[in-house]
Amino acid sequence: MKAVRFHEYGDPGVLRHEDVELPVPGAGEVRVRVAATSFNPVDGNIRGGFMRGPIPVVLPHTPGIDVAGTVDALGEGVDGTAVGDDVVGFLPMDGDGAAAEYVIAPAEVLVPAPESVPLADAAAFPLVSLTAYQALFDHGGLTAGQRVLINGAGGAVGGYAVQLAKNAGAHVIATAGPRSGEAVTSAGADEVIDHTTTAVTAAVTEPVDVALNLAPVDPAELAALVTLVRPGGVVVNTTVWMPAPGDEERGVRGVDLFVRSDAGQLARLVSLIDRGELRVDVAERVPLAELPALHARAAEGAVHGKVVVVPSAG
Repeated sequence: MKAVRFHEYGDPGVLRHEDVELPVPGAGEVRVRVAATSFNPVDGNIRGGFMRGPIPVVLPHTPGIDVAGTVDALGEGVDGTAVGDDVVGFLPMDGDGAAAEYVIAPAEVLVPAPESVPLADAAAFPLVSLTAYQALFDHGGLTAGQRVLINGAGGAVGGYAVQLAKNAGAHVIATAGPRSGEAVTSAGADEVIDHTTTAVTAAVTEPVDVALNLAPVDPAELAALVTLVRPGGVVVNTTVWMPAPGDEERGVRGVDLFVRSDAGQLARLVSLIDRGELRVDVAERVPLAELPALHARAAEGAVHGKVVVVPSAG
Protein backbone atom coordinates (compact mmCIF):
# COMPACT_ATOMS: atom_id res chain seq x y z
CA MET A 1 0.00 0.00 0.00
CA LYS A 2 0.99 3.66 -0.31
CA ALA A 3 1.69 5.88 2.67
CA VAL A 4 3.41 9.17 3.39
CA ARG A 5 6.13 8.85 6.04
CA PHE A 6 9.15 10.68 7.39
CA HIS A 7 12.29 8.78 8.36
CA GLU A 8 13.91 11.75 10.11
CA TYR A 9 12.68 14.98 11.64
CA GLY A 10 12.92 18.10 9.53
CA ASP A 11 11.22 20.41 7.06
CA PRO A 12 8.43 19.21 4.73
CA GLY A 13 11.07 17.78 2.39
CA VAL A 14 11.53 14.79 4.74
CA LEU A 15 8.07 13.46 3.83
CA ARG A 16 8.09 10.58 1.35
CA HIS A 17 5.20 9.03 -0.57
CA GLU A 18 6.25 5.39 -0.61
CA ASP A 19 5.25 1.74 -0.58
CA VAL A 20 4.86 0.09 2.83
CA GLU A 21 3.56 -3.28 3.96
CA LEU A 22 -0.13 -3.70 4.63
CA PRO A 23 -0.52 -3.56 8.43
CA VAL A 24 -2.21 -6.35 10.41
CA PRO A 25 -4.50 -5.53 13.35
CA GLY A 26 -3.60 -6.92 16.76
CA ALA A 27 -5.85 -7.63 19.71
CA GLY A 28 -8.37 -4.83 20.25
CA GLU A 29 -7.47 -3.19 16.94
CA VAL A 30 -9.10 -2.82 13.54
CA ARG A 31 -7.71 -2.07 10.12
CA VAL A 32 -9.41 0.83 8.38
CA ARG A 33 -9.40 1.44 4.62
CA VAL A 34 -8.82 5.17 4.71
CA ALA A 35 -11.28 7.44 2.92
CA ALA A 36 -9.38 10.50 4.15
CA THR A 37 -7.28 12.00 6.86
CA SER A 38 -6.81 15.72 7.44
CA PHE A 39 -4.00 18.20 8.01
CA ASN A 40 -3.60 19.64 11.49
CA PRO A 41 -0.88 22.12 12.49
CA VAL A 42 0.37 19.65 15.10
CA ASP A 43 1.33 17.33 12.21
CA GLY A 44 3.92 19.88 11.12
CA ASN A 45 5.21 20.29 14.67
CA ILE A 46 5.59 16.52 15.09
CA ARG A 47 7.36 16.25 11.72
CA GLY A 48 9.69 19.10 12.64
CA GLY A 49 10.72 17.36 15.86
CA PHE A 50 9.25 20.04 18.13
CA MET A 51 6.91 17.66 20.00
CA ARG A 52 9.33 14.87 20.92
CA GLY A 53 8.66 15.33 24.63
CA PRO A 54 4.83 15.19 24.74
CA ILE A 55 4.40 13.11 21.56
CA PRO A 56 7.26 10.61 21.16
CA VAL A 57 6.88 8.84 17.81
CA VAL A 58 8.85 5.95 16.34
CA LEU A 59 10.58 6.65 13.03
CA PRO A 60 9.67 6.15 10.26
CA HIS A 61 6.36 7.77 11.15
CA THR A 62 3.13 8.22 9.21
CA PRO A 63 1.26 11.44 10.10
CA GLY A 64 -2.50 11.95 10.08
CA ILE A 65 -4.30 12.03 13.42
CA ASP A 66 -7.84 12.18 12.02
CA VAL A 67 -9.31 9.25 10.13
CA ALA A 68 -12.50 8.54 8.24
CA GLY A 69 -12.86 5.24 6.48
CA THR A 70 -14.29 1.74 6.35
CA VAL A 71 -13.38 -1.12 8.66
CA ASP A 72 -11.48 -3.68 6.61
CA ALA A 73 -10.26 -6.26 9.15
CA LEU A 74 -10.71 -7.02 12.85
CA GLY A 75 -8.16 -8.00 15.45
CA GLU A 76 -8.84 -10.49 18.21
CA GLY A 77 -11.41 -9.52 20.82
CA VAL A 78 -13.05 -6.67 18.91
CA ASP A 79 -16.79 -6.42 19.60
CA GLY A 80 -19.34 -3.87 18.43
CA THR A 81 -17.53 -3.13 15.17
CA ALA A 82 -17.90 -5.08 11.94
CA VAL A 83 -16.07 -5.27 8.63
CA GLY A 84 -17.76 -2.80 6.30
CA ASP A 85 -18.65 -0.24 9.00
CA ASP A 86 -17.93 3.39 8.12
CA VAL A 87 -16.11 4.99 11.04
CA VAL A 88 -14.33 8.15 12.18
CA GLY A 89 -11.76 8.58 14.89
CA PHE A 90 -9.01 10.60 16.52
CA LEU A 91 -5.97 8.32 16.44
CA PRO A 92 -3.28 8.12 19.15
CA MET A 93 -0.85 10.94 18.44
CA ASP A 94 2.22 8.82 19.16
CA GLY A 95 1.23 6.03 16.76
CA ASP A 96 1.18 5.81 12.98
CA GLY A 97 -1.50 7.97 11.43
CA ALA A 98 -3.88 7.79 8.50
CA ALA A 99 -1.82 9.41 5.73
CA ALA A 100 -1.95 6.02 4.04
CA GLU A 101 -4.32 3.73 2.19
CA TYR A 102 -4.87 1.65 5.34
CA VAL A 103 -4.31 2.34 9.03
CA ILE A 104 -4.47 0.33 12.24
CA ALA A 105 -6.63 1.92 14.96
CA PRO A 106 -7.61 0.93 18.48
CA ALA A 107 -11.26 -0.11 18.16
CA GLU A 108 -12.11 1.97 21.23
CA VAL A 109 -11.32 5.31 19.54
CA LEU A 110 -13.62 4.76 16.56
CA VAL A 111 -17.31 5.67 16.28
CA PRO A 112 -19.85 5.35 13.45
CA ALA A 113 -19.27 8.05 10.85
CA PRO A 114 -21.89 10.75 10.30
CA GLU A 115 -24.35 9.85 7.58
CA SER A 116 -25.10 13.39 6.46
CA VAL A 117 -21.66 14.28 5.04
CA PRO A 118 -19.42 12.44 2.54
CA LEU A 119 -17.22 9.93 4.35
CA ALA A 120 -13.97 11.58 3.24
CA ASP A 121 -15.17 14.98 4.49
CA ALA A 122 -15.82 13.48 7.92
CA ALA A 123 -12.04 13.37 8.42
CA ALA A 124 -12.15 17.15 8.82
CA PHE A 125 -13.77 17.27 12.25
CA PRO A 126 -12.52 14.82 14.94
CA LEU A 127 -9.46 16.60 16.38
CA VAL A 128 -10.66 20.17 15.90
CA SER A 129 -14.20 19.59 17.15
CA LEU A 130 -12.96 17.65 20.18
CA THR A 131 -10.55 20.50 20.94
CA ALA A 132 -13.41 22.99 20.86
CA TYR A 133 -15.73 20.75 22.90
CA GLN A 134 -13.20 20.00 25.62
CA ALA A 135 -12.10 23.64 25.84
CA LEU A 136 -15.63 24.97 26.24
CA PHE A 137 -17.23 22.32 28.41
CA ASP A 138 -14.62 20.11 30.11
CA HIS A 139 -12.35 23.01 31.05
CA GLY A 140 -14.49 26.13 30.60
CA GLY A 141 -17.65 24.70 32.18
CA LEU A 142 -19.71 26.78 29.75
CA THR A 143 -23.46 26.81 30.36
CA ALA A 144 -26.50 28.51 28.83
CA GLY A 145 -26.70 32.23 29.44
CA GLN A 146 -22.98 32.72 29.95
CA ARG A 147 -20.72 34.95 27.87
CA VAL A 148 -17.75 33.45 26.05
CA LEU A 149 -14.94 35.16 24.16
CA ILE A 150 -13.37 33.02 21.42
CA ASN A 151 -10.07 34.59 20.41
CA GLY A 152 -8.97 33.31 17.03
CA ALA A 153 -12.39 32.10 15.93
CA GLY A 154 -11.48 32.20 12.24
CA GLY A 155 -9.53 28.95 12.34
CA ALA A 156 -10.79 25.38 12.13
CA VAL A 157 -11.14 24.91 15.89
CA GLY A 158 -12.77 28.32 16.20
CA GLY A 159 -15.54 27.49 13.76
CA TYR A 160 -16.59 24.52 15.87
CA ALA A 161 -16.17 26.46 19.11
CA VAL A 162 -18.54 29.18 17.89
CA GLN A 163 -21.15 26.64 16.79
CA LEU A 164 -20.94 24.58 19.98
CA ALA A 165 -21.04 27.60 22.27
CA LYS A 166 -24.04 29.05 20.43
CA ASN A 167 -25.83 25.67 20.50
CA ALA A 168 -25.26 25.60 24.26
CA GLY A 169 -27.11 28.89 24.67
CA ALA A 170 -24.10 31.12 25.32
CA HIS A 171 -23.56 34.68 24.12
CA VAL A 172 -20.62 34.33 21.73
CA ILE A 173 -18.06 37.07 21.13
CA ALA A 174 -15.51 36.09 18.49
CA THR A 175 -12.36 37.64 17.06
CA ALA A 176 -11.55 37.06 13.42
CA GLY A 177 -9.76 38.71 10.51
CA PRO A 178 -11.45 40.08 7.38
CA ARG A 179 -11.03 36.76 5.52
CA SER A 180 -13.02 34.76 8.05
CA GLY A 181 -15.41 37.28 9.60
CA GLU A 182 -18.36 36.23 7.46
CA ALA A 183 -17.84 32.54 8.22
CA VAL A 184 -17.66 33.24 11.95
CA THR A 185 -20.90 35.22 11.76
CA SER A 186 -22.63 32.41 9.86
CA ALA A 187 -21.40 29.94 12.51
CA GLY A 188 -23.49 31.85 15.04
CA ALA A 189 -21.31 34.48 16.71
CA ASP A 190 -23.32 37.26 18.34
CA GLU A 191 -20.46 39.74 18.10
CA VAL A 192 -17.45 39.63 15.76
CA ILE A 193 -14.37 41.73 16.47
CA ASP A 194 -11.95 42.38 13.60
CA HIS A 195 -8.67 41.90 15.45
CA THR A 196 -6.74 43.58 12.62
CA THR A 197 -8.39 46.93 13.33
CA THR A 198 -9.66 46.75 16.92
CA ALA A 199 -8.04 45.76 20.20
CA VAL A 200 -9.99 42.97 21.89
CA THR A 201 -9.64 44.64 25.28
CA ALA A 202 -11.28 47.79 23.93
CA ALA A 203 -14.10 45.97 22.14
CA VAL A 204 -15.25 43.73 25.01
CA THR A 205 -17.06 46.09 27.37
CA GLU A 206 -18.77 43.55 29.67
CA PRO A 207 -16.94 40.71 31.46
CA VAL A 208 -17.06 37.21 30.01
CA ASP A 209 -17.36 33.95 31.90
CA VAL A 210 -14.97 32.04 29.64
CA ALA A 211 -12.16 33.31 27.42
CA LEU A 212 -10.91 30.74 24.93
CA ASN A 213 -7.63 31.54 23.20
CA LEU A 214 -6.99 29.71 19.95
CA ALA A 215 -4.58 32.23 18.41
CA PRO A 216 -0.76 32.37 18.50
CA VAL A 217 -0.80 35.83 20.12
CA ASP A 218 2.13 37.33 21.97
CA PRO A 219 2.29 36.82 25.75
CA ALA A 220 1.08 40.33 26.52
CA GLU A 221 -2.06 39.87 24.43
CA LEU A 222 -2.73 36.51 26.08
CA ALA A 223 -2.30 38.01 29.54
CA ALA A 224 -4.70 40.83 28.65
CA LEU A 225 -7.52 38.33 28.16
CA VAL A 226 -7.57 37.74 31.91
CA THR A 227 -8.76 41.32 32.46
CA LEU A 228 -11.88 40.57 30.41
CA VAL A 229 -12.93 37.59 32.56
CA ARG A 230 -15.26 37.98 35.53
CA PRO A 231 -14.13 36.88 39.00
CA GLY A 232 -14.37 33.10 39.20
CA GLY A 233 -14.15 32.70 35.43
CA VAL A 234 -11.58 30.88 33.33
CA VAL A 235 -9.09 31.40 30.51
CA VAL A 236 -8.60 28.26 28.39
CA ASN A 237 -5.55 28.32 26.13
CA THR A 238 -4.76 25.90 23.31
CA THR A 239 -1.38 27.39 22.38
CA VAL A 240 0.39 25.23 24.94
CA TRP A 241 3.86 26.69 24.38
CA MET A 242 2.58 29.71 26.36
CA PRO A 243 1.13 28.93 29.81
CA ALA A 244 -2.46 30.08 30.30
CA PRO A 245 -2.60 33.19 32.49
CA GLY A 246 -4.86 33.50 35.53
CA ASP A 247 -5.60 35.91 38.36
CA GLU A 248 -5.50 34.24 41.75
CA GLU A 249 -6.83 37.28 43.59
CA ARG A 250 -10.00 37.32 41.51
CA GLY A 251 -10.28 33.55 41.25
CA VAL A 252 -9.74 33.48 37.47
CA ARG A 253 -8.26 30.12 36.49
CA GLY A 254 -5.83 29.60 33.64
CA VAL A 255 -6.11 26.21 31.90
CA ASP A 256 -3.79 24.79 29.24
CA LEU A 257 -5.65 22.41 26.96
CA PHE A 258 -4.07 19.34 25.40
CA VAL A 259 -6.81 17.58 23.47
CA ARG A 260 -7.50 13.91 24.14
CA SER A 261 -9.33 11.24 22.18
CA ASP A 262 -12.80 10.59 23.61
CA ALA A 263 -15.13 8.29 21.69
CA GLY A 264 -18.17 9.28 23.77
CA GLN A 265 -17.71 12.94 23.00
CA LEU A 266 -16.96 12.18 19.35
CA ALA A 267 -20.21 10.19 19.05
CA ARG A 268 -22.07 13.17 20.54
CA LEU A 269 -20.50 15.44 17.93
CA VAL A 270 -21.49 13.01 15.16
CA SER A 271 -25.09 13.20 16.41
CA LEU A 272 -24.98 17.00 16.25
CA ILE A 273 -23.71 16.82 12.68
CA ASP A 274 -26.45 14.40 11.61
CA ARG A 275 -29.10 16.59 13.29
CA GLY A 276 -27.88 19.58 11.31
CA GLU A 277 -26.69 21.37 14.46
CA LEU A 278 -22.98 21.25 13.64
CA ARG A 279 -21.56 22.11 10.24
CA VAL A 280 -18.49 20.39 8.80
CA ASP A 281 -16.49 22.77 6.62
CA VAL A 282 -13.86 21.55 4.15
CA ALA A 283 -11.73 24.13 2.35
CA GLU A 284 -9.70 21.75 0.17
CA ARG A 285 -9.37 18.11 -0.78
CA VAL A 286 -5.89 17.01 -1.87
CA PRO A 287 -4.48 13.63 -2.95
CA LEU A 288 -2.23 11.74 -0.54
CA ALA A 289 0.76 12.14 -2.86
CA GLU A 290 0.50 15.92 -2.43
CA LEU A 291 0.75 15.83 1.37
CA PRO A 292 4.43 16.97 1.35
CA ALA A 293 3.44 20.00 -0.71
CA LEU A 294 0.55 20.69 1.67
CA HIS A 295 2.96 20.65 4.63
CA ALA A 296 5.18 23.09 2.73
CA ARG A 297 2.27 25.45 2.06
CA ALA A 298 1.23 25.26 5.72
CA ALA A 299 4.77 26.13 6.82
CA GLU A 300 4.50 29.28 4.70
CA GLY A 301 1.13 30.21 6.21
CA ALA A 302 -0.62 29.56 2.90
CA VAL A 303 -3.23 27.05 4.13
CA HIS A 304 -6.58 28.51 5.17
CA GLY A 305 -9.44 26.36 6.40
CA LYS A 306 -9.58 22.62 6.87
CA VAL A 307 -7.89 20.38 4.31
CA VAL A 308 -8.70 16.69 3.90
CA VAL A 309 -6.17 14.33 2.35
CA VAL A 310 -7.56 11.54 0.20
CA PRO A 311 -5.65 8.34 -0.69
CA SER A 312 -6.39 6.19 -3.70
CA ALA A 313 -7.23 3.05 -1.74
CA GLY A 314 -9.01 0.47 -3.80
